[in-house]
Amino acid sequence: MTISTIWLLVLFCVVNGSGATHHVYRNLHTLSSDYSSNQPYRTAYHFQPPKNWINGPMRYKGLYHLFYQYNPKGAKWGNIVWAHSVSKDLINWAPLDPAIFPSEPSDINGCWSGSATLLHGNKPAILYTGIDPMNRQVQNLAYPKNSSDPFLREWVKSPKNPLMAPNSANKINSSSFRDPTTAWLGKDGHWRVLVGSKRGTEGMAILYRSKDFVNWAQAQHPLHSAQGTGMWECPDFFPVLSRGTLGIDTSMNGDDVRHVLKASMDDKKHDYYVIGTYNADNDTFIPGNGFKGNNEFLLRYDYGKYYASKTFFDDGKKRRVLLGWVNESSSEAHDMKKGWSGIHGIPRAIWLDKSGKQLVQWPVVEIEKLRANPVKWPPKVLKAAKLLQINGVTPPQADVEISFEVNKLEMAEVLEHWTDPQILCSKKGSGVRSGLGPFGLLVFASKGLKEFTSVFFRIFTYQHKYLVLFCSDQSRSSLNNDNDKSTYGTFLDVDPLHQKLSLRSLIDHSVVESFGGEGRACITARVYPTLAINDEAQLYAFNNGTSEVKITSLSAWSMKKAHIN
Repeated sequence: MTISTIWLLVLFCVVNGSGATHHVYRNLHTLSSDYSSNQPYRTAYHFQPPKNWINGPMRYKGLYHLFYQYNPKGAKWGNIVWAHSVSKDLINWAPLDPAIFPSEPSDINGCWSGSATLLHGNKPAILYTGIDPMNRQVQNLAYPKNSSDPFLREWVKSPKNPLMAPNSANKINSSSFRDPTTAWLGKDGHWRVLVGSKRGTEGMAILYRSKDFVNWAQAQHPLHSAQGTGMWECPDFFPVLSRGTLGIDTSMNGDDVRHVLKASMDDKKHDYYVIGTYNADNDTFIPGNGFKGNNEFLLRYDYGKYYASKTFFDDGKKRRVLLGWVNESSSEAHDMKKGWSGIHGIPRAIWLDKSGKQLVQWPVVEIEKLRANPVKWPPKVLKAAKLLQINGVTPPQADVEISFEVNKLEMAEVLEHWTDPQILCSKKGSGVRSGLGPFGLLVFASKGLKEFTSVFFRIFTYQHKYLVLFCSDQSRSSLNNDNDKSTYGTFLDVDPLHQKLSLRSLIDHSVVESFGGEGRACITARVYPTLAINDEAQLYAFNNGTSEVKITSLSAWSMKKAHIN
C-alpha cells in the first residue's frame, strides 16, 4: 500500500474542542545525522530532512509551514509522524518539533496524510488520516494549542476523534479511506471536504459536509469517480481563474472560475488532474474531460517522478502553490546506506493556461535568490550532430534556461501511428537521430560521455500537424544498473511554427526538474551517476538531429545552497 505525503492548505470557520497535547517524540529532528556533507546525491536546494524517510504547506502569520510524513527511525517507510518545518520564503527551512504523532486510539497505528484549513478568525485546523486499533483508516481533527503562536509548535487532538469512519452503513472499505483535502465553504455556510477512496476498481473522491467542522455527514454521491482508476490517494480540489496567473482562495467560485480535481492514482503512481466546472448549488463537478478515455490525453502535473502533491493558496502573494513528493530511483539498500530517502520538488506557482485546456507550472520566484555567477549566450546556430559545453556554472547545482528556434520544419519525422509519448521517448532516445531532434541539454555528463542524462525535444508531423515530443532520458545516466533509469516523456502543447521551444532545468546533485514550453509540461527525474558527480560533472547544449537548430537564448546560473533543516 502506498502511503501519501502530508500537505496543508488554507481556508476559514470555527473549531471548538479540547484534548491532551503530545508529550513523546520531542527530539525527532535533533537526532544526529549519519550522512556526510559531501554525499554526491544529497540535494543542495530541494527540501529534505536531515536523514531518514519522508514522503503540506500553508501560510500562517507570515510564515510558511511544511508538514510532511517522516520516519524518525530509518530511511524506509514506517513509524510515520507529522514532522514540521517553517520558512519565510519557501526555500530556506528551519525544523520544529513534530506536530502530530500516534498517541490516541484513533491514530495509534499511524498518522497519515491530511490537509489544513484556516477557519473563521484565522484559526488553523488539520484533518488527517489515522489508523485505529482495528487497522481502519479514519479521519481525525487537530488544532493548535495556541493559535497566537506563529510557529504553531503544539497541536491538540479533538476528543471527538475519529470524525469520519468506515462502516457497513456508508459502504466504505476500511483500508481505502484516506487523505482528506483542504475544506471549502459552500453557499450555505457549511464546510465541504473530500476523502480519497475506491470501490472495486472505481476510484472516487467521497464528499462530506459539516456545519461546525466537527460533525461530518457523508454526501449521497461522490463529488467525482471513475471506473478502472483504482484508489485515489491525496485528492485535491481547488479553483483557478479562467484568465491570468493569480491564485484564489479555495472557497471562491463564479463565472470566471474553473475547478481542478486531482488524484494521486495508487495503481499508476502518478498524479492526474482534470479541469471542469463545480456547481456549488448541488455539489456536482462536471469535468471538461474525465479520467476516462485514451491514456495519452490524461493530464498530469509531472511526467516523471512526482506523487502525492497538493496545492495551497498563498494569500500573501496571491498565488496557488504546488508541492510534490519526489521519491528515489535507487534501491532500498542504497537508501539505507546513504541514510535518507525522498525529497520535495521545488514549489511551483500554478495557474490555468490561456487555452483553458491545461495548467501551467513554474518554479516560485524565490528560488531565483539562490542564483549566482550568471552565464548568458547570444543567439547562435547549433549545427547537426554538435554539442556545446556550458562553462562558468557548477554543473551539478545549476539553473538553466534555453530556447530553440526551428526553421526547417519540412525535415520533421512523420509519425505514422499514435504512440504513447513515454514509449516513444524510450524508442527514440537522445542517440536516435531524426530530421528535427533530439536537441536540448545534457546534464550530469561525464568526460567522454560515458554517463549523461538528456532532456530534449523532437519534432514530428502527425495527421498534417506538428507534434513536439518532450523527453527526459536517464538510460545512460549511471553505470550502476541497480538504479531505475526509466525514460520519461510527453507531448508538448506548443506550435513550433510560431513559438520557440523553451526548456528550463533545475539541476541539484540527484534531481533534474525540467519545465518545457514555459511550464506547459514538467518532467522530474532522479539521477545517480557514478562518474559525473561533483566537480566531474559537465553540462552541454546538444543537437543530435540531422538539421541545424538555433539557440535563441541561453541563461544559466550556479545555485547557492539553501538553508534546510
